[in-house]
Amino acid sequence: MIGSLCGLMTLTPYAFWRRQHAQHHGIWNNLDRRKASGLDIYSSCLTTAEYLGLGRWCKRRYRFLNHPVVANILLPPLIFIVLYRVPFDATTGWKRERCAVYLTDLALIALIGGLGLVVGYGRVAAVQLSTMTVASIIGVWLFTIQHRFEEALWAPDARWSFAAAAIRGSSYLRLPRVLQWFTGNIGFHHIHHLNPRVPNYRLEECHNADPNLRSAPTLTLRTALQAARYTLWDADLRRMVRIPRS
Repeated sequence: MIGSLCGLMTLTPYAFWRRQHAQHHGIWNNLDRRKASGLDIYSSCLTTAEYLGLGRWCKRRYRFLNHPVVANILLPPLIFIVLYRVPFDATTGWKRERCAVYLTDLALIALIGGLGLVVGYGRVAAVQLSTMTVASIIGVWLFTIQHRFEEALWAPDARWSFAAAAIRGSSYLRLPRVLQWFTGNIGFHHIHHLNPRVPNYRLEECHNADPNLRSAPTLTLRTALQAARYTLWDADLRRMVRIPRS
């Protein structure tokens, strides 16, 4: 119930997002199960060999979609404001999730319609669109750089390990104390992947309790900003690399 109510504030069909997020937790950083993530360009990637094997136009499309300005500034508002209005990534078996999308749309029509009648549609649009634009850009960036960074570990299914993918395939984003509080401890993403049931206010305590958990790749704000360019997995170098210019 709380998730559905929050979903109205964030323009996100909660049951649909929950299914997507659970799917992400089961396949992240698994080279053989990337296609199961559907349209998720933020926690998936191509290998260098796969990219070099693409045709010219497919390479251009991949470079365009993964350009930091497009992926981190232009697309996030479109995803939350437009794409989440339809079950774009739901299979036919996701009946409840598809229903949640349409119910959320109806609830948003009633909510925004009612607010518009009371205070004016221009004011509602000014507040809602500006808030969602900024929030979606920051939120998607925080999520992306904790999965796609230079030291992120990817592995084929035969060598994929849940624990290794959590500790080495997710990062610890060390934020200034104020930003850590405002982002709900999202920087401890490796702990979240290791056990999603740990509430956000316990993530730091878990991180500090075990030296093995503190071995996760660490990003700072500076290195996190640089990480946006790492969008290919190089199997020979065993690290994420930037898209080659050619």
